Amino acid sequence: MEIEEDKKLEREIKEKTFQIFKDFLTRVAKLDELVAVGGGLLSGFQQGLEFLRRTPINKTSKLIENLIKANETDRLKSYLEAGCINNYDRVQNMSKLRTCLLGLQDHLIKVKSILDDLKCLLEDATAALETANEHLSPLLEMESVDGLDLQESSSEDKITSYHLRKLEVTDYAALMGIVYNMVKQDCVMQDKIVSSLNLKSSSEELESYCLMWSLRPYINDQIMHLAWKLIP
Repeated sequence: MEIEEDKKLEREIKEKTFQIFKDFLTRVAKLDELVAVGGGLLSGFQQGLEFLRRTPINKTSKLIENLIKANETDRLKSYLEAGCINNYDRVQNMSKLRTCLLGLQDHLIKVKSILDDLKCLLEDATAALETANEHLSPLLEMESVDGLDLQESSSEDKITSYHLRKLEVTDYAALMGIVYNMVKQDCVMQDKIVSSLNLKSSSEELESYCLMWSLRPYINDQIMHLAWKLIP
């Protein structure tokens, strides 16, 4: 009788942990969507600032000088004096910069909210793990576990074999811990990028920010692929 109760408890814990795991990945997917939107806002900020920095017409060219003299109107004079940017475009791009920056700040608020949700789900999975075996310590900082080969050399065949075999509570909890740490580092990077944005940000800096935002260097795609493989 006791063995049957233990098996029932084990089954309930595994079902609960798997549901937590699915909820966890659902929020990770939502985070991915937010990152894509944030990348668009960052690109918009870059474009707006680069437009305001647009190089004036080079009047040292003989051809350009002759064209200006041939069409020298008050409107053209004002345009040249303003640095080849009319007031309407200047106002529009300043507004764009403000909108993008506010959007990115709102993005960080949403990202941090999801990160808090992920942390809570990870704690739930750890609690389930402790219930299954009170002698196992929480696996929040693990980089690999027995049964799951999470090295970058993992092949498609290995991933499939893990998907087919019966995973334990420790597998799900450990994988959640690893994914959480990757996502957290990615969010910290985004926060630093947004915090550093201003009208004095150089073109090189903005280009690097956009590239890093898009690449997401802290996210291991193979590990994420493995995690999604575990969902039927």
